[in-house]
Amino acid sequence: MKAMVLCAGFGTRLRPLTDRVPKPLVPLCGIPLLRYNFALLHNAGVREVVVNTHHLAAEMEKGALEVGQQVGLAVTISREVGHILGTGGGVRRAAQLLGPGTFLLLNGDMLFDVDLEAAIVAHRTAGAMATMVLAPYPRGASYGAVEVDASFSVRRIAGRGAPAEPGLTKMHFTGVHVLESEVLSRLPSEGESDINRTAYVRLIHEGAKVLGWLQNGYWGDLGAPRSLLRANLDVLGGNVPLQRFRPLADPFAGTLEVAPGVHADPKAVIDPSATLTGPALVHAGAVIGPRAQIGPNAVIGTGVRVDAGGSVVRAVCWAGTHVAAGERVQDAIASPGVRLEC
Repeated sequence: MKAMVLCAGFGTRLRPLTDRVPKPLVPLCGIPLLRYNFALLHNAGVREVVVNTHHLAAEMEKGALEVGQQVGLAVTISREVGHILGTGGGVRRAAQLLGPGTFLLLNGDMLFDVDLEAAIVAHRTAGAMATMVLAPYPRGASYGAVEVDASFSVRRIAGRGAPAEPGLTKMHFTGVHVLESEVLSRLPSEGESDINRTAYVRLIHEGAKVLGWLQNGYWGDLGAPRSLLRANLDVLGGNVPLQRFRPLADPFAGTLEVAPGVHADPKAVIDPSATLTGPALVHAGAVIGPRAQIGPNAVIGTGVRVDAGGSVVRAVCWAGTHVAAGERVQDAIASPGVRLEC
C-alpha cells in the first residue's frame, strides 16, 4: 500500500522557526516530526510514500528523501509550484503517483499514536470510499466538526453534507484518512481545494460510504508554539506511547540515564557542577557548562551549547543553539538566533 504525507504548508503559526525549517521537519525531541510519521507508516506495512512540497520546497524535498532513506521508505516528490494546492488539490495532483486502489493520507504536522492497520481493516470491511480517523470532540471547542450517525457513517463535515438530523455525534478529525483512488475524481482537476469539504461532501450527497473510525491514542497538532512544546514535553515525560514508532523513530535510542529521568547521549559533554533534573534529554555533541541548570522538562538538541550558569527549563533547544552564560530559556522553543515563547 502507498501513502501520502501532506508537507506543503507554510507553518505560519510557528514563524520565525518555520522561516528556515519546513514544519514537517521541525524536531520533536531532536528527531524530525516527519520521521515519526514515516516510521508509523513503515511499521504498518507501507513502503512507498508521496510527499508534496511548496514552502521551502528544496529543504522539504531534501529532508523527506533523507528521512525516507533512513527508515526504508521509497519517497516520491509532488512539487506544487507557483501556489499551494490545499489538501484536495495536492492529492489530486499526485493521483498518478499514488496509482489505483487504497492509500493512506496523513497531515505532516501531527503526532498520532494510531493503529493504521486496524483503520484499513475497518475501511475495507465497511466497503467505504473514504474513512476519516476521528477522535472525541473536545469539550468547549467551536471549530467545524465531523458528525457521525449511530453506525459511525459520516453525515456532515463542518456543517456541510446531509441535512441536520437528530442523533448525530460531533467528532474531531485527526488528519488521517484511508481512501480509494476513485475519491479523487470528486475533486476539481486543477487549483486549490479541500478534500474534506469537497470530495467527502460530494460522496455524502451521492450516498457513498464515508466512514468515521474512532481512535483514542495520543494525538497532537504541532502547528502552534504551545502545542509543539507540549508534544516535546509529552514525549519527554513518557506520555506518548512510542511502540508504534520504534525502532525507526526513538529519541532515546543510544542514550544513558545519567541522573533520575535524565537521558544523555554518550557524546554529550556535561560539566560535573551542572544541575540535571528529569525529565530531560541531552543529544550528542551538546556541551553543558559549569553550574548550568538543565530541566526539569528540557530537550537539548545536537550540538547545543549551554554556557556557565545558563538554564533550560520547560523548554526545547534545537540543534546548534547557544544559550549564553546566565541566560534563562524557559517556556520557550529556542533555535539559533530565535527564542519563541510558548
